[in-house]
Amino acid sequence: MFRSPGAIALELGPLTFRWYGILMASAMGLGLWLAYRESVRRGLDPDSMLKASELGLLGGLVGARLYYVAFNLDYYLRYPGKIFAVWEGGLAIHGGVLGGLLVGGGYALLRSLPAVTYLDIAAPSLALGQAIGRWGNFFNEEAFGTPTSLPWRLFISPSHRPIQYAQDEYFHPTFLYESLWDFVVFLLLIVVFRRRLERAPGALFLTYLGLYSLGRFMTEALRTDALMLGPIRVAQLASIVGVTLALIGVPMLMRRNRAAA
Repeated sequence: MFRSPGAIALELGPLTFRWYGILMASAMGLGLWLAYRESVRRGLDPDSMLKASELGLLGGLVGARLYYVAFNLDYYLRYPGKIFAVWEGGLAIHGGVLGGLLVGGGYALLRSLPAVTYLDIAAPSLALGQAIGRWGNFFNEEAFGTPTSLPWRLFISPSHRPIQYAQDEYFHPTFLYESLWDFVVFLLLIVVFRRRLERAPGALFLTYLGLYSLGRFMTEALRTDALMLGPIRVAQLASIVGVTLALIGVPMLMRRNRAAA
C-alpha cells in the first residue's frame, strides 16, 4: 500500500513548484536529449530535428489540453479559468499526439524535412516521457482505478475520490500500470525494433502507437475518470484505432521497403 505525499514539491516564497510540472519538464527534456542523440546516430541534422520536436511538444501540450477540455466541456464552461490550470492535471495523450503531429509534422513537411523519420526518432522519447509523466498523476491523486485490496493498492484522499466510491480508501494505481507498460514499450523500441525497422520509415512510430495502445486499452478499463463518448470509453476507442493502424501499417511499410530494396 502506498499514498501520494501531495502535489507540491517545494514552496519558495510566492513560488510553488508542483511535482506534475517538474515531471513533465523532466520528461520533455530527457525526450529531446534522446531524440538529439538518435538524429546524430542516423546522420541527420539534429538542430532541424530539435526545432520540429520543440514545436511538436508545444502543439502536443496544447492538443492534450484541448482534447481533455473538449470531453469535460460542461465543467470548463462553468469554470473557464480552470482551462489554463494544467498544473492540476488534465492532459490527454491522444490529443497530445494529434497536436504534436499537426504542429511538429506540419513544420517538417513545410520545410521539406524528413517528417516520417522524425516520427520514428520521437517514438522512444514519447514512450519514456509517458512513463515518467504518469507519476504526475500519482502526486495529483488522479487517473487511478477502481477499488482494490491488492498489496500494491493506492490510498486516495477523501477529497479526490469519486462520489460513488466515497467510502472506499484503496484503489488500483493505474498510473503505475501504465508507467511500467510505457517503460517496457520504450525498451522494446530501443532494444528490439529500432534497428530492425530503421529501413522502413514510419514503422517504428506505428509500432510505438500499437504497443502503447494495447496497454492503454487494458488500463483504461480500470479507470474511474475515463473520458466518455456516450457509453464508450474514448481512450479505448482510440486504442483500437492505434492497434489497427499498427497491424496494417507496419507490415505494409516493411513490404514496401523490401520491394524497393
